[in-house]
Amino acid sequence: MRSKHYLWHFFAIFSVIVWGTTFVSTKVLLNNGLTPSGIFLMRFLFAYIVMCFFAPRKLFADNLKDELLFVIAGLGGGSAYFVAENTALGITLATNVALIVCITPILTIFLSYFFYKKEPLKKALFLGSIVALAGVSLVIYNGNFVLKINPLGDFLTILAALAWAVYGVSLKWLDSKYSVLFITRKVFFYGVFTLIPFLPFSPPNIEFSSLLKPVVLYNLLFLGIIASLLCYFLWNTAIKKIGVIHVTNYIYAIPLVTLITSYIVINERIAPLAIVGSIMILSGVYLAQK
Repeated sequence: MRSKHYLWHFFAIFSVIVWGTTFVSTKVLLNNGLTPSGIFLMRFLFAYIVMCFFAPRKLFADNLKDELLFVIAGLGGGSAYFVAENTALGITLATNVALIVCITPILTIFLSYFFYKKEPLKKALFLGSIVALAGVSLVIYNGNFVLKINPLGDFLTILAALAWAVYGVSLKWLDSKYSVLFITRKVFFYGVFTLIPFLPFSPPNIEFSSLLKPVVLYNLLFLGIIASLLCYFLWNTAIKKIGVIHVTNYIYAIPLVTLITSYIVINERIAPLAIVGSIMILSGVYLAQK
């Protein structure tokens, strides 16, 4: 049983590692003419189509309340999160977005306590969160302390963090009644469905000729099959087994993964302060998990 406990943590860590490297694929697709909404639409469509072969054939939830909760999960973990974050990236600094998104675990703690009131707010959890968030700030800025406040862009980033927190908290109710496969498939479906109202403001502009390019197709498959289908399934499984707060705390490590990936792929310099920040992130996450 103890080995399985570590397995669920591994699922969350693996998802975070993959999500921390997706900026490379996203950048490649943007350079090939795809838009943020187009990338999200294609990756979730790929994931949903493949998931249909594995998930239960059951189409709807047991009742209207649960079905609406699936809509909220698809909105929070899909369209609302990606549209808000990608729009913010076009308005404010990427470093601002990366830092603000990392408040997601803290928002998850408060939302979970507000709606369920079952998990106590322990001092170690808050202390670990603060240490990890401070480490995130050092890793993100990596020795280049340039902060430019953009109210709209930063507000959209806060909304993205809140959307993902809502997604995690909504899973707590659904996990007790439905299988992870069914939940994941429904999230992909409503992620695409709830994107429709955003399309007039952020058209996908998908050209099928560009989809035939190997570099575009391979990166879309990576984002759709690995980063979406596989990682959402593993992430949702981890939440079901060890709880949303424990799992969401691993989000603090995403900037650390991005830092290492940037060093390996594009030879980006790692400043001494970033190394200190990395140690703080690992220490904070460990403390929060305890």
